[in-house]
Amino acid sequence: MMITDIEDYFTRGCGRCELFDTPDCSTRRWNAGLKMLREICRSTGLDETVKWAHPCYRHANRNIAIIGALRNDFRLSFMNAALLKDPQGVLERQGPNTRHADMIRFTSDDAVERMEPVIRSYLSEAMDYAEKGVKPPKDDSEPDLPRELSDALDADPELAEAFYALTVGRRRSYAIALNAAKQVETRVKRIARFRDKIIAGKGAKER
Repeated sequence: MMITDIEDYFTRGCGRCELFDTPDCSTRRWNAGLKMLREICRSTGLDETVKWAHPCYRHANRNIAIIGALRNDFRLSFMNAALLKDPQGVLERQGPNTRHADMIRFTSDDAVERMEPVIRSYLSEAMDYAEKGVKPPKDDSEPDLPRELSDALDADPELAEAFYALTVGRRRSYAIALNAAKQVETRVKRIARFRDKIIAGKGAKER
């Protein structure tokens, strides 16, 4: 069961796998670094909440960044990374299907302290765009969504928010998986099956 209490993330994990609330949870390995990231985000004036079972930081009614941890690293991911200038060249793509470099990845807890000025600068830039209502340019490579998925997103605000928070590559993975089904009934069933994965921020082929 995915968490809804922000404190649980830093003491127990996200709740998305069987390692939740165990010493093997990735949040335990990177606990010190995650807490430093949290403190930096909160000290900039960002509002802290839980989205997709992870700490999410908002400003001017816009998601700015989200914290995550994996077995081999932890990261701070920016929601509208296409806007960021990245003068330090620190942003990385989350995967081969990610269109824009959108995360700062850490492989040691002390790296957060070393990069604090850069982190603050990038957060400040993202917050400024949010205040001014600046949005990323329209991405012409956005996937064509099947009618059934568009209808499901219109009817389910939570699903829509999670879906449009996905990377373009992940959104495209769902469009491909659904368009491969010839029957409307099959596409509808797949959407129902994909819902939890979309809410969890995963692509169609991610486990």
